[in-house]
Amino acid sequence: MNVAASLGYGSQERLLIINADDYGLCQSTNKGIQQLLQEQAVSSATLMMPCKSSREAALWSANHPQFDVGIHFTFTSEWDSYRWGPVLKGSDTQSLVTAEGYFPKDCRSFELQAEPQQVKKEMIAQIEAALQLGMNPTHADNHMGSLYGLETGKNFLKEVFEVCAAYGLPFRMPRKVAAANGQMVPPELEEQARQLGLLAHAMGVVVLDYLIGLPFPLKAGDTFDNVKADLKQQLKQLQPGVSELIFHPSLVTDELLAFHGQPEKRGMEFQLFRDPDVQQTLRSEGIRLIRWRDLQQLQSTVYGRP
Repeated sequence: MNVAASLGYGSQERLLIINADDYGLCQSTNKGIQQLLQEQAVSSATLMMPCKSSREAALWSANHPQFDVGIHFTFTSEWDSYRWGPVLKGSDTQSLVTAEGYFPKDCRSFELQAEPQQVKKEMIAQIEAALQLGMNPTHADNHMGSLYGLETGKNFLKEVFEVCAAYGLPFRMPRKVAAANGQMVPPELEEQARQLGLLAHAMGVVVLDYLIGLPFPLKAGDTFDNVKADLKQQLKQLQPGVSELIFHPSLVTDELLAFHGQPEKRGMEFQLFRDPDVQQTLRSEGIRLIRWRDLQQLQSTVYGRP
């Protein structure tokens, strides 16, 4: 499927979704993302239902349905002093957790131990938990890329597409790989991305053309100005078609400082899309901002609403 053409855009137009990941992680992140949504500085956010502040985030989103919020399928728990585990309780999650009952800290451990059907049941549980709180998710994606098989080659995308098709959710996965900076898929996986894009289409799920993002950690000597310059360069290199840019904004508070390994970077990312230079770059480059809701409506039109 040519997603841009199906949305009514020309072949050379550059369409961008700006998504704030890790909504629900903590109250500091919730407040930052909610502010960005209200200021229309971002297109959407995705919610980590296993985390402690997910209920507050979901209830806020249920009361503000004009903002696009999706499900951030979560199967890893990366911080030492703040851990989380499955939404689904019981023996059907035993392959998903450590001996302590938390998700593994890294994707490789998760890929090696997880059973596909237990992954599928937990994805459904995370969506259903959001629905029960009154949220109407517009899309889905994946925390830390744990479902893509990037570490061991064992992916869970068939299960992802089954769940997303059943709930009418487009999914974060690029069908193409570009050489530009910020691409989240390495060039050697170009053919695999193409094949998985065909699988998504066959299973009735709309996916992206390209996926770009900001580096997770700060490098030595990084400042807000050079992080902003890197972002502006990514925007200038954006390819024709539908791209998503992912980042992780948050207010920097004692709560975030208590557990997070990159609090300063999260604070910088909160400011980036509020910055006049970044906003001007979007305008001068002729980049059109679209929403996941557009892709969800397209999925419903092309494949039918479940």
